[in-house]
Amino acid sequence: MPLKDDIQEAARNEFRGVASLAKTAIESGTYLYPFKGILYFFTHRELWSPLTSRLLQLLTLSAAVVTPMFLFTYVPQAFILQFVNGPLAWVTSIALVLSESATIVTALSKGLFIDEALVDTFDLVLLSENLPKLVQNGRELKGKNGGLGKLLKRPFSNFSIQSLVSYFMWLPLNFVPVVGTVIFLFVQGRRQGPTYHSRYFQLKNYTAAQRDAFVDRNKPKYMAFGTAATLLQLIPGASILFMYTNTVGAALWAAELERKGLSPKGEDTNGKDLSGGPGPVSYSDAVKRGSVSEEKKEL
Repeated sequence: MPLKDDIQEAARNEFRGVASLAKTAIESGTYLYPFKGILYFFTHRELWSPLTSRLLQLLTLSAAVVTPMFLFTYVPQAFILQFVNGPLAWVTSIALVLSESATIVTALSKGLFIDEALVDTFDLVLLSENLPKLVQNGRELKGKNGGLGKLLKRPFSNFSIQSLVSYFMWLPLNFVPVVGTVIFLFVQGRRQGPTYHSRYFQLKNYTAAQRDAFVDRNKPKYMAFGTAATLLQLIPGASILFMYTNTVGAALWAAELERKGLSPKGEDTNGKDLSGGPGPVSYSDAVKRGSVSEEKKEL
């Protein structure tokens, strides 16, 4: 099968998948969590440190990406967009280049130096929501106040060349006014939504199979969350801030799942138990039990 046919078939499959989930995704209400994350972030000063401590690095990286993007990609894209948007192409291309730059900055910053900062942000929200036992399954806590201590489980890197290529492959959809942008957001939301709970799955001790089954069972909810998060991170000049607030929103959703006892229940489509493996075990409890193997045996 020619490459062109492969691309067209992949596009058709993606459209069908998005269309089948879109209605349920909207009804789920999880698209509100990224916006809740914004309010929560600005009303909880303890969440600012992971961002402010890396602000200079992030600004330097942003400048290093945005400048060459405008120098080398603005004119070619504006020329192409003239056939769709007419004279407005030279204006709309500015937003397009800024959005592309934001995506590159997000991918590079996650891969280079803020993965751990986002984990700190996620864990701080869980502590603020009175879930120290869950956090202790992935890191030590300091003193009586439960400050963040040493990580026991390293963060997962969400950076991948595949996701970046996928983003730019679907980017031309934005050339189609309104409808194309909506489809683009849903496609990216479907792909990116589950990545915001990577830390949560880690703290819950989910195996890869259990994680995939849980995500599969909650596809519409993750697509709704991911779509809203993607929309925010496309806002020119604010993508870095929204990367943090989206993490806050994901942690608030995780806290809600914990309070309602929703995360460990149910089965996947094949009837396999979706218990999520052993529940959260604190660092102190693990030490008392003597070893990882003994811990697993008791559980």
